[in-house]
Amino acid sequence: MTNRLYYTDSYRTEFSSAIAERTADGTRVYLDETAFYPTSGGQPHDIGTLGGARVIDVVDEGERIAHILESPLAETDVMRVSGRVDWAHRFDHMQQHTGQHLVSAVFEDLFGGKTVSVHFGPDYSTLDLDSDTITRRQLVAAEARANEIVAESRPVTVTFEDASSAIGLRKPSDRPGQLRIVSIGEVDRSACGGTHVRSTAEIGAILLRSVERVRKTSRVEFVCGQRAVRRARRDFEALSQIATSLSSSVDEAAAVVAAQSERLRDAESTRKKLEKEVSAARARDRYAATTPNGAGVRVIIVRDASSMDDLRGFAQAALSLSKSAVVGALSTPPSLFLAASEDSGLDAGKLIKEQLSAVGGRGGGSPRIAQGSVPDPSVLEGALSTLINSIG
Repeated sequence: MTNRLYYTDSYRTEFSSAIAERTADGTRVYLDETAFYPTSGGQPHDIGTLGGARVIDVVDEGERIAHILESPLAETDVMRVSGRVDWAHRFDHMQQHTGQHLVSAVFEDLFGGKTVSVHFGPDYSTLDLDSDTITRRQLVAAEARANEIVAESRPVTVTFEDASSAIGLRKPSDRPGQLRIVSIGEVDRSACGGTHVRSTAEIGAILLRSVERVRKTSRVEFVCGQRAVRRARRDFEALSQIATSLSSSVDEAAAVVAAQSERLRDAESTRKKLEKEVSAARARDRYAATTPNGAGVRVIIVRDASSMDDLRGFAQAALSLSKSAVVGALSTPPSLFLAASEDSGLDAGKLIKEQLSAVGGRGGGSPRIAQGSVPDPSVLEGALSTLINSIG
């Protein structure tokens, strides 16, 4: 059994231990005791060095802990080894984990949202609440309350209690026997095996960045401590660049963006309206210049469309004219298009599907508008000619 030093002292980063076992290649080592935290309870593992070799993974195997090394221990006959935990990496995880306990407690206290799952990532962490909706106002309120408690420097303590007598836990534990309880002064009591800071002040700033609906839960993204500082700096730098590009101050950037977005929407609406008018004028001109076939249908052939959207816009304008059909082709990607007015007697979907099938293409559509692609640009012109001839 491995004695877990981090259970009683999360701040211990150096230790010496007897080697209980190691694999033949020397890259998997078991110790009598260790300060290295294994991946467990959602918290990532520690990194550092063991006997001079880099520790790249720490695995919880129940009664014992495996240390996975990047290279074998330098001396294969030694019976003891010294370890050093990467403090910056460890403290970052301590800030995130204690911060999560605090944020979970605050959401439950303020809004009744219970935490159902947690994920600690390398850049940000998330917690899922059993609430369908967490509003932006609630997110801001929870962030403010959590940071108030951080500023109060409340103690964070670790105790060991029997499961049968452990009361007041935020989430009841179904584990029998002795529990490790992490308590945040008058705020939270949770059974937890992770590493934690000694005071809420050491969590540092807490930033609740976003909330999204995930199935029946609300997922809150958060960062704590130095991660929050780095994230705030990146956000500010990005906002500063946006403000500079708009020739505005950071404080004015949001209003400027909103005003420009409104103008852009208006311009886009005007553009679409003008496009429809241009398409209608083009369709009337082409329709007037086209001689009706034997069935009285004017078949307009379009080879100069810039895109399928352009072709569709033109065709929709043409379909408002009696007994009309529009046949088009695009070279990139090689495609065929057919539109037919309701009084033309033509089924665009059926005709285009038959022609595409004949050349190994795929596509279809409604009786009014249909399109599809051909497998080889070299057959496009022949397929277009055949389609035109089939209409008559």
